[in-house]
Amino acid sequence: MRYSNLTLLPWRSIMPRAVKRKEHPLSMRLPETDIAIIDRAATLRGRSRTDFVRDAAVRAAEDVLMETVPIRMSPAGLKAFMAALSGSATPVLQMIELFRRTAPWETGGSDAEG
Repeated sequence: MRYSNLTLLPWRSIMPRAVKRKEHPLSMRLPETDIAIIDRAATLRGRSRTDFVRDAAVRAAEDVLMETVPIRMSPAGLKAFMAALSGSATPVLQMIELFRRTAPWETGGSDAEG
């Protein structure tokens, strides 16, 4: 049998390629007391230990980055920002009402207004 129209492809184009991993393993050694605290908190949130630790680590990393990343804005944006900071404060009625209430620990848990 002849295959006159057969085109040979390089072997790399027909062999399956390894899929790039989207996740990378992270391993750490922790004392039992740390594991117990993490497991308790994860259970309270209804999460696995891995999910809980990953979320906490990412949140902490984002906090650090937000503290160190400079805020960039245009000259017009800076002018508007400075004008907002320099202007007089406008009272927020909900905040005024909240601060007038007696704290629950000062009254045994009842609200002063009922």
